[in-house]
Amino acid sequence: MRITIMTIFPEMFEGFLNTSIIKKARLKNIVDIQVADFRQFTKDKHNRVDEYPFGGGQGMVLMCQPIVDCLNTVRTEKSHVILMNPTGKTFDQKKAHELLEKEDIVIICGHYEGYDARISDYVDEEISIGDYILTGGELGAMVITDAVTRLVEGVITAESTVDETFENGLLEYPQYTRPVDFEGKVVPEVLLSGHHENIRKFRLYESLKKTLINRPDLLENRELTDEEARMLEDIRIELNI
Repeated sequence: MRITIMTIFPEMFEGFLNTSIIKKARLKNIVDIQVADFRQFTKDKHNRVDEYPFGGGQGMVLMCQPIVDCLNTVRTEKSHVILMNPTGKTFDQKKAHELLEKEDIVIICGHYEGYDARISDYVDEEISIGDYILTGGELGAMVITDAVTRLVEGVITAESTVDETFENGLLEYPQYTRPVDFEGKVVPEVLLSGHHENIRKFRLYESLKKTLINRPDLLENRELTDEEARMLEDIRIELNI
């Protein structure tokens, strides 16, 4: 897989590309991640990539020319082009899996007040990482790159992602490690029992419980198994809801 990130602040990605899982994936040549500075493509004599918006308004708007010219140098026939935009569809784990199927991804990072709307004609989709505004799209591009990269075969073990939050539509169950007793807070006895079926049931119960408390919306359209339905009924009784 190849991921190209277009930005006017390439220095923001230096630590990101050379740390942890992303660094390992690059060193193993499993994922090729490149950063392209679209400021280098501007034809403005002052090296600008933005202008005041027509019709007036606050802030500056990114111009088409530098972004489109940069895109034309990195885009291939297999490229799937993403525009980071707070008005785009919200990124989630399902979308991460969809992007995993792409061989070549290009992510365009905005900055300032926004983009010239015509840039949308050159991309395949617009994505947001949440209902809030950031200074630019760089952090969003890192989020998408990280979420997709860790799913690529060979980056981390497949078993590591199976029970993670959102992978099965539920929030992940609580995890514990040594010591068994920390300042009077004790690890649930069932996790020390070695009884795999009881541990599975405990984790499913806790996963459902956490989801009901923190993200009940995830349960609204979920097709519950008989076991999950019984557990949810018990959880509602426990929580008195």
